[in-house]
Amino acid sequence: MAKPLIQMALDSLDFDATVSLATTVAPYVDIFEIGTPCIKHNGINLVKELRARFPEKLLLVDLKTMDAGEYEATPFYAAGADIVTVLGVSGLATCKGVIKASNAHGAETQIDLINVDDKVACAKATAEAGAQILGIHTGLDAQAAGHTPFADLNAIAALGLPVRISVAGGIKASTVQDVVKAGANIIVVGAAIYGAASPADAAREIRDLVDAV
Repeated sequence: MAKPLIQMALDSLDFDATVSLATTVAPYVDIFEIGTPCIKHNGINLVKELRARFPEKLLLVDLKTMDAGEYEATPFYAAGADIVTVLGVSGLATCKGVIKASNAHGAETQIDLINVDDKVACAKATAEAGAQILGIHTGLDAQAAGHTPFADLNAIAALGLPVRISVAGGIKASTVQDVVKAGANIIVVGAAIYGAASPADAAREIRDLVDAV
């Protein structure tokens, strides 16, 4: 298995604070995720800014597209996104639209399985359609209710699909190695880094833990 990638969720609405945090943690992460609230607030200019500053990093735009997949995703790929997310609940046609846009730009599509009732069926269908990444995503509201991503991760990993599996949802230093061992290829960390007293130190700790597995 290739070394898992660490994805940093950039969730602030503040443009400058987002760029500053990205700069701080850049040595320890592989993917910058412009989170959904962040991209809604700041728009495509933030994609262009991060692309210019960090040409060596993968850049994920968490659009969570729900309709008009190709039309909505295309300008973000054109601005430099390597990965754009589309909601699995949007249906196969919308997912295929984003996949078409990603293929046109030599990029990738991530299917976000949040709130999908039959995650296994959705994973199979979208992987067959050409999606490269499946996102196991336990949202903030679900986390507050005590849910974790492990059951879904185990079910999707057991399928053996030719995709990478991304896992997000309250991952921190005490759980990150369990996520890697369970089969995650991309580990998404947000509050455990940006909420720490020293985001750089927290990112370094996560990096060391992941690399030690």
